Amino acid sequence: MSKFKILSGDVRKNIAPRVMAKLAIGAGLSATLLLSGCATQNIQAYQNSMPTLDMHEFFSGQIDGWGMFQGRNGEVKKRFYVDIDATHEGDNVIVLDEKFSWADGTKSQRIWRLTKQSDGSWKGTAGDVIGEATGEVVGNTLHWNYLLALPVEGKTYKVNFDDWMYLVDKDVMLNRSVMKKFGVELGSVTLSMHRNGTDAQ
Repeated sequence: MSKFKILSGDVRKNIAPRVMAKLAIGAGLSATLLLSGCATQNIQAYQNSMPTLDMHEFFSGQIDGWGMFQGRNGEVKKRFYVDIDATHEGDNVIVLDEKFSWADGTKSQRIWRLTKQSDGSWKGTAGDVIGEATGEVVGNTLHWNYLLALPVEGKTYKVNFDDWMYLVDKDVMLNRSVMKKFGVELGSVTLSMHRNGTDAQ
């Protein structure tokens, strides 16, 4: 989870005040633009992609993750390791306790609660997510979209995250998330997740 989900409290150090000032000029843009996922992919394209993603199967037990945050020009701004403890509450709820260790020595945590809906889609909540994240699983792919409350220089900005997760094999998932404000891309997160205690092929 992307988290994009990964960045609160850390990426703010890497977003220059002048960039945020420029973005603030666009405050009059429509809420529709802000809330849209701006996704260019069609998740149905992955309908026949294997292996099929079972959310409860992959998100179970301990998961190790390694990732990086890149600015718009591709420069790596942050690197991190994440320890994910994935537990279940009944048949429809997954809880992800994510503990992050950043390359600069700082640490952070986010706890996600993911709930499967009657139509097969997913909803997600976390402390700094505004409203609910919405997710859809097709084939080997999970697509999330949500707004994150991102503190920058004493102010809080609503940043849109467009998350795409791909199951490579039963124990490995790759995640790429793009973060935008007022339709302007601020950067992206790349994350590789590995189920702990299993032998990935």
